[in-house]
Amino acid sequence: MPDAPGQNMQIDGDRLWDSLMEMARIGPGVAGGNNRQTLTDEDAEGRALFQSWCEDAGCEMGLDSLGNMFARREGTAPDALPVYVGSHLDTQPTGGKYDGVLGVLAGLEVIRTLNDLGVKTKHPIVATNWTNEEGTRFAPAMLSSGVFAGVHDQDWAEDRTDAKGLRFGDELDRIGWRGEEPVGQRKMHAFFELHIEQGPILEAEDKQIGVVTHGQGLSWTQVTITGKDAHTGSTPMPMRKNAGLGMARVLEAVDRIAWSHKPDAVGAAGHIDVYPNSRNVIPGRVVFTVDFRSPDLSVIEDMERRLREEGIEICREMGLGIEFEKVGGFDPVEFDATLVGSVRNAAERLGYTHRDIVSGAGHDACWINRVAPAAMIMCPCVDGLSHNEAEEITKDWAKAGADVLLHAVVETAGVEG
Repeated sequence: MPDAPGQNMQIDGDRLWDSLMEMARIGPGVAGGNNRQTLTDEDAEGRALFQSWCEDAGCEMGLDSLGNMFARREGTAPDALPVYVGSHLDTQPTGGKYDGVLGVLAGLEVIRTLNDLGVKTKHPIVATNWTNEEGTRFAPAMLSSGVFAGVHDQDWAEDRTDAKGLRFGDELDRIGWRGEEPVGQRKMHAFFELHIEQGPILEAEDKQIGVVTHGQGLSWTQVTITGKDAHTGSTPMPMRKNAGLGMARVLEAVDRIAWSHKPDAVGAAGHIDVYPNSRNVIPGRVVFTVDFRSPDLSVIEDMERRLREEGIEICREMGLGIEFEKVGGFDPVEFDATLVGSVRNAAERLGYTHRDIVSGAGHDACWINRVAPAAMIMCPCVDGLSHNEAEEITKDWAKAGADVLLHAVVETAGVEG
């Protein structure tokens, strides 16, 4: 493989780790992780720290009207579009110290490293923090990058409310992080996002780097099964119309359908409501949401079709009613082949073990991929655990991911001279 510009460049792994640990002190959780939900005072404090670090690195901070942050390191070509790199600083209520944060601070570390080495790039480089990626306080997830990419309307986004009825736009104003720049006006040469895997594959296979080729598509179907409430003790078995049993059989079908499209397809029900939910009453109604995911749209469509066909047949045989409503979803993402190749080549040059991987979760890069070439890099996380305060990575994993990020960004931005 031919040499690339800056072949021997490496980030400062200790500095990156120290930055992660310092950011983790803002919005600490109750069990070693973080609770830095979007548009809270803790989010504002984390943003201020990130801005101060970016300004210390000589960057100019841009801020759009949804609070998306863009720290720019100038390039040498006046008209060259920037290479953007980043993720998100907000966390789940019981989140870890790395989900999203690693990608933002690794973007900053790329800039710091280029400053240390006196390397000038033709294209500017912009370290980015997207507002409300998690969607835990204001649904849906990836909200502001979705507006940036034209997926959501900004007025609709600002009208999202949290569990207390507080409005997204009002809370953005309250914490003081609304900029004047219109959302989505920026043009990108490329976008890179480093993220922890949030799954067990890389660690299980002892791979340091995941080269993300695709993002899984998602389909959420709400299923309502209707039977008849009845006393659990006095209703004979042949005379029951047990909606709970119908759900159990449909969920067995969901599992079977997902297995039929192995290895990349998955399916389960995570949200389940049972009525009347009493110990001594046979359930007369259940409502649950089936979550199917695959990197292949035709597979998602097949799983949706089979869910309906098998669900109807199961309930017909049991004397139950069944209804289906599509309540969410997005198509699979195929990341830019050139940028994916740059990530893979960087891992090869640096000697890091790697494998191609499909992202099972949604990320800001999935929306940005609609408006600019995009790619993702993943590093392992212990036991695949994420969205949990026990989420953990190693310093070596963080450094490997950031090294690959550095090389992919520099190759894409071009070295002057």
